This record gives sequence, structure tokens and C-alpha cells, in this order.
Amino acid sequence: MTIQTGDRFPDTKLTQATAEGPREVSSTDLFKGRTVVLFGVPGAFTPTCSARHLPGFVQQAAELKAKGVDAIACMSVNDAFVLQAWARDQGITDEVTLLADGSATLTKALGLDMDLTARGMGVRCKRFALVAKDGVVAYLGIEEPGAFEVSKAEAVLAAL
Repeated sequence: MTIQTGDRFPDTKLTQATAEGPREVSSTDLFKGRTVVLFGVPGAFTPTCSARHLPGFVQQAAELKAKGVDAIACMSVNDAFVLQAWARDQGITDEVTLLADGSATLTKALGLDMDLTARGMGVRCKRFALVAKDGVVAYLGIEEPGAFEVSKAEAVLAAL
């Protein structure tokens, strides 16, 4: 079942690459007592993700934070090392935290998985964005395949 507005975000673990190596991040800790924007992408280094989705949130980070957002995170079904390389490639410093869902555990718990095995990509995350306030989903935009409207930074800003 796909997560819905009003649902509590599931408790699971993600991985973040740090200078000291991979670090486990609890989704409960990420959301507890904060307003968080989480957006999911099908994959690091993929065209729309690299050219529009991630850069949009980096460019709009100050505006999002001015509207009460405490943290912005990007999730992908890649490993933490790939996301670390993607962050370097994109010039990301601390505007957006990149979180790896390498085994698609959270992606599946959210009901946002899609099977791209026929295209050589395996199980991936649908493109989405959500706003959670203290772990409860207040906004959810899930894209139809090939679309890029409800999950972009501008759509999230308009929803805040």
C-alpha cells in the first residue's frame, strides 16, 4: 500500500556517506520534531534527477527553509558511495542530505517501488516528494512515469 497524506512515516534505516565512512540514519530520528522535505529519485546520475530534480531543491533550499523546513533530503535506491560521488559531481555541500536506500527497504515500505529490471536498472524508487511534520506526511506528490510536476521543488514550495 502506498503511503498517504496523514500517514506516519515508517521506521527504517537509510545510509549516508560521511567523511568517516557510511553512517546509518534512522528515519524516525530524521523526522522527529522537525519539518522535513524528502524527495525520491529513480537513480543518481540519471538525466532528470541530475539536471532538474536535485538541482531544483539545491536552488530552492533557502526558500524552503524560510517557509519552516528544517531539513531537505534526497533518497535513492543506490549505495551511499554512489550518492557521495553524485553529491561531489553536483557540487552539493549541506543544502540537501543524500540518503541511500540501497536495498529499497524504505522505498518498498512506502509503496513507491517500481521494477525497471527490463531496462537494466532493477528495483527503483518512483519519483516523489513529500513534506513530513514530526513524522506525519503533510504533502505527497508522486509522479506518473516520465512526468516531473508534483515532486519538483516549486511544487513543494507552493504546498507549504
